[in-house]
Amino acid sequence: MMLLAFVLVVWSQSGAARSLPDFTELVEENADAVVNISTTSTPAAGGTRFHGLPFDERQFDQLPEFFQEFFRGPQSPFGGAPGGSQPSRSMGSGFIVSADGYVLTNNHVVEGADEIIVRLNDRRELPATLVGTDPRSDMAVLKIENGDDLPVVKTGRSKDLRVGEWVFAIGSPFGFDYTVTAGIVSALGRSLPSENYVPFIQTDVAINPGNSGGPLFNMDGEVIGINSQIYTRSGGFMGVSFAIPIDDAMSVFRQIRDSGVVSRGWLGVLIQEVNRDLAESFGLKRPRGALIAEVMSGSPAEAGGLQSGDIVLEYDGEDIHLSSDLPPRVGRTPVGESARLTVLRGGKEITLNVEIGQLPDERGAQQASPSGSNSSAAPLGLTVEPLPSELADSIGVSGGVIVTGVGRGPAYNAGIRARDVITEINRKAVSSVDDFRKVVRTLPEGRAVSVRVVRQGRAIYLVMKP
Repeated sequence: MMLLAFVLVVWSQSGAARSLPDFTELVEENADAVVNISTTSTPAAGGTRFHGLPFDERQFDQLPEFFQEFFRGPQSPFGGAPGGSQPSRSMGSGFIVSADGYVLTNNHVVEGADEIIVRLNDRRELPATLVGTDPRSDMAVLKIENGDDLPVVKTGRSKDLRVGEWVFAIGSPFGFDYTVTAGIVSALGRSLPSENYVPFIQTDVAINPGNSGGPLFNMDGEVIGINSQIYTRSGGFMGVSFAIPIDDAMSVFRQIRDSGVVSRGWLGVLIQEVNRDLAESFGLKRPRGALIAEVMSGSPAEAGGLQSGDIVLEYDGEDIHLSSDLPPRVGRTPVGESARLTVLRGGKEITLNVEIGQLPDERGAQQASPSGSNSSAAPLGLTVEPLPSELADSIGVSGGVIVTGVGRGPAYNAGIRARDVITEINRKAVSSVDDFRKVVRTLPEGRAVSVRVVRQGRAIYLVMKP
């Protein structure tokens, strides 16, 4: 029995060992196509003392003293101490996608660079030119000068990724060339505050400054992402990193290579998440979809018949589970093509065909911010007055009431504040104080209702329980 137990233990241990991934051959096959990218730039007068470093001031101050000395010292690959007027240097990673020398990396690796040097695994250092950038996705395309018959990575399909599968990265964290780190895909389709048109791949692969722009590989040795961002409170890796899906990256690459500019689809709506209370107020059995808080004037959405209060449930046959699912799918749609949207309106699902426009260059005009809602009846704890015409014109609404006072009650709990403009309650338009009073009198007691408010010219839906 003792011998049998020993055999079983050895067998189980060897079986477990065999099930662990082996990266050695994959690294050997792909390392030659991964490059180190160093840049030199002349700081502009009055520029930040952290120009050229992969940190902002807060992150730098939070680094351990050893790493602060590393980045300050003359041995630093990032150009020495923050500050001064000497040329600053930056360092990152990248990978070659064509034998004639096209290289993909992050925009923030080469931004503002006067000189770009690409170093290969065989220690060759070759100058590169910047073909183009796409700050929105944080991507840059380089071209190695005199590139010929260079090693090339294989690209896979990020849409085939599954949460839990093994992946690995090759890069130059803190200037340590050709460092390999591994982990698993921990989530897919992450939307970050800095960019909602990129459905990031989230992993637990150790990524640090210097890894930026480097490839993320699957177990078939195919690049499925570009390591781009980390979540950190210390300036270093904390277990969560984000990569640009290769499907999106290659689309950006082809557009930059062929035309020099990147075009993305645009719908022209402000959206928000559908939480449990909003789902109840709109008649959904569970929270899902993207709630349209506002349709922009002159936008493709307006031309296609979308309305504020619609909940987008499907886009071209694909379910929209979270509001963050919608922007990347719209962005991938070629400009001028028609997309089929299934929306919930008035408790019924309808289908609309919308011709997708081109995303404007300026981001600020399309960003939403929180707003509030108000009512004038005592049971809700607020008072309202007619909306002055000059204010209505300035915020772009044709009707509504303005909140003049909010006391403790359902309205205050919903987030409604003085100076908010209410345009809709429980899916019913509010154009005047009389409209407001009529709607309030018919509100169901104890059930969540939606309230559309405009605050500082921007609309959002809130949930109120009378």
